[in-house]
Amino acid sequence: MSKQRPAVRAAVAFAGMMVAAGSLAGCTKTDTTSGGSLLQQLQDSGTVTVGFAGEAPYSFEQDGQLTGATVALHREIFKNLGIDNVEGVSTDFGALIPGLQARRFDVVSAGMSILPQRCEQAAFSEPEFNYTTALMVPKGNPANLTDMQSVQQSGVRMAAMTGAIESDYAQQLGIDAMQVASPQDGMDAVANGRADVFALTGISLNWLAKNNPQAPVDVTSSFVAEIDGVPQVGAGGTVFRKEDTELRDAYNAELAKITSDKDKYLSIVGPFGFTAEELPDPNLTTAKLCGGAG
Repeated sequence: MSKQRPAVRAAVAFAGMMVAAGSLAGCTKTDTTSGGSLLQQLQDSGTVTVGFAGEAPYSFEQDGQLTGATVALHREIFKNLGIDNVEGVSTDFGALIPGLQARRFDVVSAGMSILPQRCEQAAFSEPEFNYTTALMVPKGNPANLTDMQSVQQSGVRMAAMTGAIESDYAQQLGIDAMQVASPQDGMDAVANGRADVFALTGISLNWLAKNNPQAPVDVTSSFVAEIDGVPQVGAGGTVFRKEDTELRDAYNAELAKITSDKDKYLSIVGPFGFTAEELPDPNLTTAKLCGGAG
């Protein structure tokens, strides 16, 4: 992990982002051995514990409180399921699914891309967000980078977040990307000259730049990445353990009420910079994404 310089440390949105795992909710493992489904146990306790990786504006800690667009969706949906409290456990993005499998938390709250290899390890909700990629570059974009192919052809030094889809894009394009643990680390790498570009979802990079106006970086226009000429249209969702089908299905039923109502959707996620462009395409289902569509 890079050493963060005070000059480019996130002033508001990422404060305390990389707190020790369990800082918000403790490290108690979820218990499904006491009888009843996980949904029933969560309803009985009134609390669901989510794993998050500090990627604003999806899910992050601000002033000691868990917040973000995904968290806002979770508070609405779980409240409608009779679960009033949402608590968080912070971990690196690449450790979210292993942490879920180890029962360190009940679900993953990270807007995680729905990918076939991830679907082999866990179960996803229906899509909650469409996403596109952008590039964080030094002020003025000296290498004139516009998309993943321009990064590939220019030979610049790229940073990507471990476990994020942009890291997969780099690998598929033969780009030897520096791995960073968090968005903050990626911005620091560009600002400090250790990387020439940091690739991540456009909404995350724009949020990061907006909340760090002193950082000497720019964010390119968002784009749909292409691999072998195929547009990588994707979406993210909440992650569940495969055996927790009752919880996932109940969650999906409440999610559908939100994503089918644009005004309702935007009332929940709009305060975090999301627009109608992020509203999931109803034709791009989790089943299709798990099967390699997109």
